Amino acid sequence: MSDSFDVSGIRAQFPALAQMHQEGGTADGFPMVFLDNPGGTQVHQSVVEAMTDYLIHHNANHGGAFATSQRSDAILHEAHAAMADMLNSSSPDEIVFGPNMTTLTLGISRALAREIGPGDEIVVTRMDHDANISPWLLAAEDRGATVRWADFDVEDYTLDMAGLRGLINERTKIVAVGYASNALGTVNDVATIVHWAHEVGALAFVDAVQYAPHGPIDVQALDCDLLVASAYKFYGPHLGVLYGKYDLLDRLQAYKVRPAPADPPGKYETGTQNHEGTAGTLAAVNYLAEIGEKYGRGYEDRFPDFSGRRLHLKTGMTVLREYDHVLSAAILDELETVPGVRVHGITDRNRLHERVPTVSFTWGDRHPRDIAAALGEQGIFVWDGNYYALAVTERLGLEGKGGMVRIGAVHYNTVGEIKRLGEALRSL
Repeated sequence: MSDSFDVSGIRAQFPALAQMHQEGGTADGFPMVFLDNPGGTQVHQSVVEAMTDYLIHHNANHGGAFATSQRSDAILHEAHAAMADMLNSSSPDEIVFGPNMTTLTLGISRALAREIGPGDEIVVTRMDHDANISPWLLAAEDRGATVRWADFDVEDYTLDMAGLRGLINERTKIVAVGYASNALGTVNDVATIVHWAHEVGALAFVDAVQYAPHGPIDVQALDCDLLVASAYKFYGPHLGVLYGKYDLLDRLQAYKVRPAPADPPGKYETGTQNHEGTAGTLAAVNYLAEIGEKYGRGYEDRFPDFSGRRLHLKTGMTVLREYDHVLSAAILDELETVPGVRVHGITDRNRLHERVPTVSFTWGDRHPRDIAAALGEQGIFVWDGNYYALAVTERLGLEGKGGMVRIGAVHYNTVGEIKRLGEALRSL
């Protein structure tokens, strides 16, 4: 990790982190600890400013012959270019914005379903968020196709890669996989899975929502056909992002109204978009690039083919990825001091590169909701339940028991906050 990485300086740029938790309505408070980040991160100050500026100075619909519409369109274009830089897409026209990852996935699955029929197969995994499962189940049901389920090791918490490979065959049309699990924290070998899909002529769809805040993404290196992310998971507003290879997006028949653009990305951006959110997403991407510019100079040699914002995004996300290992180790250290806690995920400190600092656990017979509520009363915010990773909690036999408690750290969290979490758990 870069020795110059200044967490306190980073935290000062996130207004929400200054909030104080008032315990029991008392006048004295203490800082809130946001460890609910897998459900949505706090936003950077520049995001707030960009969205406010858009609404005051540029608020207009698309395609008008007047100043505010033209300024608005320029911002939207730059946001597409920024996301293309973040994902290393070959063109801004390969970037589609939408309300959220779930809506975008449902929409593109409808278009893909037109090319699927009886006898075809779709591969999904039990490690995924349901937004990367149910759309494919529905598409298969509509078109008479078959769904094949890849399992994960319930002791090791990694995908059964051999089993997954065995599911992919000449009948496979789509392989849908997550980059990182939003429940277990496991980072999957996506590049290998994409290669397996392409060997049989199948499309590879990657859910990168959970991974995007934690490390660099290169869609050209992965060679994935489609990839989705959520801006509100990487310090921006509530907005979804879809990447697709241009030829694929161009070929598919989108579900859209007739006057809408016939070419990507417009034909997939149905209706009036969340323009202020798109402006905020542009700011979030630029913030991540600024991290690389400020802290990532020791990592530039790793990305010899990149320059400008694309280079800064790669080095910045590498800095954050290495800080992840510090956070993951700190969370595991604290949980291991609490008798009866069972972590459902990778705990080997030599394998922290195989996970993100999203750590789920159960604690004997205690209901996850009760644990989360008790921590919430102390100003420590964590999630409980299945977090829409329904297949995970079902596979672990925990769905009927309230699921798990989930701790999710990002780069504005500190080891001190995680120690406070440990103290709170021990006090229970």
